[in-house]
This record gives sequence, structure tokens and C-alpha cells, in this order.
Amino acid sequence: MRIVQEKCKKCLECVDVCPVKTIFQKNEIVEICKSGCLECGCCASSCPNNAIEYE
Repeated sequence: MRIVQEKCKKCLECVDVCPVKTIFQKNEIVEICKSGCLECGCCASSCPNNAIEYE
């Protein structure tokens, strides 16, 4: 999974919905810790801006 920063509005819906809590905001940028990501797609389906994509 990856976050398309140009589309991300930092609503943090993805942070709230991630079952393993691998998404976080750091220095005004939302990031995914790829080593812990399950690629379940919960974040992508919850994003109202379609800012999360499968790599």
C-alpha cells in the first residue's frame, strides 16, 4: 500500500481504521509502515479521497 500525498487531505480515516495500526502522521505527512502492513485494504476502502493505492 502507498499513500498518494497529492491526494491525501490528512483526514486520518486510514489511521483510525487500520487493524494493525501501521499508519501514522509524522511532520504533517501520513505514512504507512510497510513492514507491518497486512495489505488488507481497509485503509484504501475508507479513504474518502482515494489517496491509498496498492503497490
